[in-house]
Amino acid sequence: MDFDMGGDAEALRKQLRGLVATHVPDDFLGAFTDNPADLELAQSFCRLLADEGLLCMSWPREFGGRGSSVWEQTVVREEMWAHHEPRGAQYMGVNWVGPTIMRHGTPEQQRTHLPPIARGEVIWCQGFSEPEAGSDLASLRTTATRDGNGWRINGQKIWTSYATMAQWCFLLARTTKVGEGAATRKQQGLTIFLVPMSDPAITVRPIRAMLGPHHLNEVFFDDLRVTEADVLGTVDDGWSIVADVLSFERLGIARYARCDRLLHMAPRVLGDRWDVLPAELRGRWARMLTHCRRARLLAYRLVSLQSEGRVTPTDVAAYRIAVTKLDQDSAEVLMELAAEISDDNAGGATLFRREVEDHWRYSQAATVSSGSIEMQRILLSRAMLGSKR
Repeated sequence: MDFDMGGDAEALRKQLRGLVATHVPDDFLGAFTDNPADLELAQSFCRLLADEGLLCMSWPREFGGRGSSVWEQTVVREEMWAHHEPRGAQYMGVNWVGPTIMRHGTPEQQRTHLPPIARGEVIWCQGFSEPEAGSDLASLRTTATRDGNGWRINGQKIWTSYATMAQWCFLLARTTKVGEGAATRKQQGLTIFLVPMSDPAITVRPIRAMLGPHHLNEVFFDDLRVTEADVLGTVDDGWSIVADVLSFERLGIARYARCDRLLHMAPRVLGDRWDVLPAELRGRWARMLTHCRRARLLAYRLVSLQSEGRVTPTDVAAYRIAVTKLDQDSAEVLMELAAEISDDNAGGATLFRREVEDHWRYSQAATVSSGSIEMQRILLSRAMLGSKR
């Protein structure tokens, strides 16, 4: 299988790797650690990418992009994720918040929100999951009720990444109860709001986890006052926007790129030890490289479909299943390989161990993040069974 994107893409890949090598320390493992310097480094690097015109390459020029191809943006995704996402939380704004506002936002919302994202100056968080409404998102209980010319929002969100540092929240709330008005199904009567996290009616409580600080939080909304200008799209029709969001989000992270990079590092780091590893372990290593290719091919197919406006939730579910399994299966193989490294191994053995451990921790969360793998399987199976009727 030929994955060559041409000379322009390779030049871009070389440029991105050069910027990472120059501005990102070798031991950088992501922005969201106990060291505040890691977040500041990511914010600085994100602004650097924006200044170089590399942050939102495929965005239209009128929204702060370069009008580049989706394949050039794919190169950016791959290189950033392979190197522990030195853009920090900006991938959320770049990959799906911005494109969703382009598609559904008013001109005023586009003028307000898109330029700061394109400049790398703002962090967004996603107010979707709730207690008892994670995979079954449409069962959420956060409500937005009419109040004069605006709305008052009350409720709780959970597992909200980056809420402690975000300036804005992409919030889903129920505006019409099921059984009232035109809302006959739980997917109806939901609305998206764009709300500032600085409002005193919002309280954030961090949830400590093995992923490190900033990733998981509880967010409480106590009589949060918003206006009609904060509504994205049409009132009560938020579920149609959610479908777009999930497609952008699940495709926007090139998880296979980090798996591929770490797997290719292993023989070099192990050195002579590689030749005496059990054949079964090396066989599993080779199988994981094959699975990286499979996930990459699936991603490229979806990038092509998405650029033509033809991607479906079923297509994305198949990719999500493949890349989640790749994350977890490759992490197990890499942990076994890392255990084979002796203390006197040269070639960055200590850093390799740290990178592998970090990858393993993330892989455990991959099963439930961005929609559980069980829900993706249900979605895919329903589509396959339905096509045979």
